[in-house]
Amino acid sequence: MLRILTLLLGLLIASPMLNPASAQTTETAIVAGGCFWCVESDFRRVDGVVDVRVGFSGGDQPDPSYDDVVRGRTDHLEAARIEFDPAQISYDQILHLFMRSIDPLDAGGQFCDRGAHYTTAIFATPEQTTLAEAAIREAEAELGTSVVTPVRDAMPFYEAEDFHQNYANSDERTLTRFGWVERSDAYKRYREGCGRDRRVRELWGSAAPFAG
Repeated sequence: MLRILTLLLGLLIASPMLNPASAQTTETAIVAGGCFWCVESDFRRVDGVVDVRVGFSGGDQPDPSYDDVVRGRTDHLEAARIEFDPAQISYDQILHLFMRSIDPLDAGGQFCDRGAHYTTAIFATPEQTTLAEAAIREAEAELGTSVVTPVRDAMPFYEAEDFHQNYANSDERTLTRFGWVERSDAYKRYREGCGRDRRVRELWGSAAPFAG
């Protein structure tokens, strides 16, 4: 009898109804903001963000490779899937940060990265669309002009190769135009050279959350 009571007690403790942490759920935002390394790096610093994965969305081609996307052989955009805890940060707060981390006036790419696959977008589910559209209007009001960043229907998200995941924080070495360097160092040099933070500060001033 004692053994049975002990087992029942263990089951009750493990029950999601009595253990809120085990019942905790996360939500997802999918956005395209140019170089997906940059979007990932920015949002990994945000309290309440649980994980960020980089990949592709917006096209009809299944399981695209990075090479296919950057060479324009697909309709996909470089995108980031941001998983967050809604008890700590809301979807509209995620979008507020996102809009102020990009150049939403650029229809040809982002910063030094040119081409349709580097353009911006918010991929929203039907439940997210109203908030996404509100984020666009808020950005337009703040900038005093129309933005080109669209709200698009959510589409399948395909993760990029492991090489690209958390690139900005990787200490693995890779061959770049700077020589054999750690990926984190290559990323810093790329971001500075691409002028991302400079342009974001120019547009958003002190409202830019990641540009320093």
